[in-house]
Amino acid sequence: MSASEARDLGFLQAGDKITFNRDLLIRDAKNTVLSMNLAGFRPQKPRLFRVGGRPAFANLQAALWSMEQAHQISAHDRKIANKLAWVMCGGDVPANARVTEQYLLDLEREAFMSLVGEEKTKARMLHMLQNGKPLRN
Repeated sequence: MSASEARDLGFLQAGDKITFNRDLLIRDAKNTVLSMNLAGFRPQKPRLFRVGGRPAFANLQAALWSMEQAHQISAHDRKIANKLAWVMCGGDVPANARVTEQYLLDLEREAFMSLVGEEKTKARMLHMLQNGKPLRN
């Protein structure tokens, strides 16, 4: 409910600043950035993550197909899981490829945007908001 509560819950670090007046948010943010620049701040080098690539994605696809055939998941469950597997495996890259966090975030955004346009996804989201439990469609 408040920045102080967020700090108590561990969402903010001890050094994080809190602006109580909404009208001053931009000013305070700008001043923070300028002071960081004067202090010599340099962003970290992008971290690389090792991903499973095409072979791992193929294995996950096979497992999902088996689960659908065994009626453990629906066709839409499989579609969603395939998108998740694509992101987790790093997309169309070879096994053990190293990719940046931004690359994975871009894959995730692309997967989300393609799924959010699906009628069955919209129905699932609406059902969860209205009933507080998942819809299996």
